[in-house]
Amino acid sequence: MDGKRNMFLAKRLMAGDEKAYDILMNSYYQRLCAYAQSLCHDQALAEDIVQNVFVKIWVKRKKINPDLSIKSYLYKSVYNEFINQYRKNKPVIYLEKKYFEAIDLVVDIEPEELESLIKLMNIEIENLPSKCKEIFLMNKKEGLTHTEISEYLNISIKTVEGHITRAFKILTEKLGAKVEAVLFLLFNFNKQKT
Repeated sequence: MDGKRNMFLAKRLMAGDEKAYDILMNSYYQRLCAYAQSLCHDQALAEDIVQNVFVKIWVKRKKINPDLSIKSYLYKSVYNEFINQYRKNKPVIYLEKKYFEAIDLVVDIEPEELESLIKLMNIEIENLPSKCKEIFLMNKKEGLTHTEISEYLNISIKTVEGHITRAFKILTEKLGAKVEAVLFLLFNFNKQKT
């Protein structure tokens, strides 16, 4: 939605216009469900999260700031609702905190930009030197520890660490500061081991 339409829609929502609310739902519901599912990996929970967000938007419609992007506001609201749901259901352990930190780093990126960043990440991983790529993927994708990789490939742990460090250095040079957060999300935080 462009800025003027965005502002008009926000003002109509603030006034209690149900048609504006329907337009918002029709425009964003499916995309927000897909985004929520990418966070929680559960279709039913994703739909609950998005429905909660839309209910809260209607209830708090008078507080909407028409100068802010509705799209960004919706995605941020879905993210916040996901965090609230997750904290209600589970105690937060160290790896989950790392996951939330990773999401925090990328949440302000537009979903399309995040998608292209992930594609670029996959391309850059494929372009790593072959041994470096193999060891990096064994650690990040397959979840093998440095010791397991060294035993499997019959090389020293120092060599394993060197290849992983080199991979991170190359990827950071190509992709910038958000590389670790994207990797963390890309390779599923449950598998992270050193």
